[in-house]
Amino acid sequence: MLSALIWLPVIGALVIALLPQSQSKKGAIIVASAILILDVLLLKQFDTNLAAFQLSENLPWLENIGLNYSLGVDGLSLPLVALNGLLTWLIICFCENQIKERFKLFQVLMLLIHAGVSGAMLSTNTLLFVLFYELVLIPLYLIIAVWGGLQRSYAAMKFLIFTAVSGVLVLVGFLALGWLTANPTPIFDYSTLQTLSLPLEVQITLLVVLLLGFSIKAPFVPFHSWLPDTYVESATPTVMMLGGIVAKLGTYGLFRFCVGLFPDAWALLAPYIAIWAGLGVLYGAMVAISQKDIKRMVAYSSIGHMSYILLAAAAATPLSLIGGIGQMVSHGLVLALLFYLVGVIEEKVGTRDLDLLNGLLNPLRGLPTTSALLILGGMASAGIPGLVGFIAEFLVFQGTFTKFPIPTIFSIIGTGLTAVYFVILLNRTCFGKLDNATAYYPKVSGLEQLPALILTGLIIFLGVQPVWLVKWSEKATVKIAEQVEGNILVSQNLTESLSSPLIKD
Repeated sequence: MLSALIWLPVIGALVIALLPQSQSKKGAIIVASAILILDVLLLKQFDTNLAAFQLSENLPWLENIGLNYSLGVDGLSLPLVALNGLLTWLIICFCENQIKERFKLFQVLMLLIHAGVSGAMLSTNTLLFVLFYELVLIPLYLIIAVWGGLQRSYAAMKFLIFTAVSGVLVLVGFLALGWLTANPTPIFDYSTLQTLSLPLEVQITLLVVLLLGFSIKAPFVPFHSWLPDTYVESATPTVMMLGGIVAKLGTYGLFRFCVGLFPDAWALLAPYIAIWAGLGVLYGAMVAISQKDIKRMVAYSSIGHMSYILLAAAAATPLSLIGGIGQMVSHGLVLALLFYLVGVIEEKVGTRDLDLLNGLLNPLRGLPTTSALLILGGMASAGIPGLVGFIAEFLVFQGTFTKFPIPTIFSIIGTGLTAVYFVILLNRTCFGKLDNATAYYPKVSGLEQLPALILTGLIIFLGVQPVWLVKWSEKATVKIAEQVEGNILVSQNLTESLSSPLIKD
């Protein structure tokens, strides 16, 4: 099943490339739907009581250098694999209107991106992880460069340079780790690497290299400068995929490899990482407040919200880690919704400028449904109770406050600032009086609204029933936290916390 999630989109992309233009859309929908069905079956087969990798596949490949085809899924990777399948399905099935030309090529590249993301998250061999990690780079560069805005070439090249540096750093870190453990063959198997004991100085060096690589991909401040330009210049489906799931390769790598492989070094550097995260939350929120372009505002808001995940990793408690994974899913859903709605507004109104937008909630001549969904998306991003953003942030804050109270307070302040800039956005965009001379906007069809409605439904459902967000990752996060804390009692604390009435209800 795990191989099918990787190679079905690759084979599907090759078949679609050979199909006539008139049949490519139907073929891509079939492939994307099959992937989504596999994700649902994977969720059904997954045993939430196990912390180890499940449905493992191991085939020898280049054994002399330690590279094997090794796959597995656990509570850390499963939610993100499912999110990857959902976003791919939404983009291929419903976003054709956002891509004005060469949609068949776009479908092919999107399926290859999906394969790379799933392959990286399912790999249990670090070299295999790097191969899939880098596979995502070229199709994304092409999508940005071909279907982007006026500055697409600049944005695509900037994205390519930054993410290529990220890949080199990750590769160097894993190669160094493999060579240090060579006896006589380098070791790149994740489970074996977890059992090794390295000098603390070596752990810190390797951790810093990997942390820099994944921080560029995420991205965290100050390695974020590629993000605003890339997000703003990318087409709506591209930025949904890029911000919704591809950037999560950085945070996934942070949890899996930085925390998972170097627990001693991570515990030593954690206080400084927590301060870094708290400042990143404040920076992203304050810069977002100053933006006039609503797409750029949402892009900067993403920087702050990704820093919540860094804070969760720094504390490395069961609650913070499970909240961090929940924040990855929450952020992916909310960001995809917001960027999709911004794309609809730009297409129907012709501008993203806050000084020119007003009154879109008008039921007769505005975009009432789109505006209502935008309000809900802003509420979810601000962590309003009853929506998925609240439970993820709540778990992060609850899990980090006892260890790092000051950075956690910074992050809570950042949550308040999130409400500020979304109130600014919504007040200027949705409310006010329409210009009677110009405001006769085209209606948004039901098919155009469907992706936003599906994402909104999930945001509400996971906010009301958070157990469906956290239950997959409980055992995996306990295992990581035990490695960092060296305390087997953390599992009891997690069980007591997740059984509280607030979480259950």
